[in-house]
Amino acid sequence: MYYKRSTGTILVRKSKDFPSWVKWTHHSEGKSHCDECLKLDGCFFTENNHPAWPHHPFCHCTLDPIDYTVVLMNAASYSDYSKFDPYLFNTHGQYTHTKERLFAQWGYTVEDAHWLQAEMEKQARERYVTGDYTLGKLDTFLLHYIRRSTKT
Repeated sequence: MYYKRSTGTILVRKSKDFPSWVKWTHHSEGKSHCDECLKLDGCFFTENNHPAWPHHPFCHCTLDPIDYTVVLMNAASYSDYSKFDPYLFNTHGQYTHTKERLFAQWGYTVEDAHWLQAEMEKQARERYVTGDYTLGKLDTFLLHYIRRSTKT
C-alpha cells in the first residue's frame, strides 16, 4: 500500500497475496424477505469464503465483485469493553472464572483493559482483511446446504 501525494489517495498495489472480495447485495423483489439475507446485505466476503449462494430457493441476492481497497477502507472490528472490564478482570467479583489470575501472571491489570480491547480489535481487523476468518454459524448453514443439495 502506498500514498499518492498528488491526488491524496491511498493506492494498493495488486498482488496475488490479496484475496478477491465480493459484496453481498440483497435485491428487493416481492413482498417477503429472508432475514438472513437482509442481515448479510452489504457484507464483504472473500470470493472463496462466503455464505452459501444462492442462500435459499428464490434468493434474489447477488455476490458483486469489489476492489480490495474498498475492504481496506471500510473494514472495522469491535469488541465491547465490558468483555474486559468487568468480565475478564472480574472487577465486581461476580464471575466464577479465574481469567484475571492468568492475566495478572502475564503482567496485565484492569488499567490495561482499554489497550487490550484496542489490540484485539486491531488483530481481528488485520486477520479479516487478509481473508483469515470463519463464518461461524453461517459455516454450519453452508455445510447443511451442501449436504442437502448433494443428496438430490
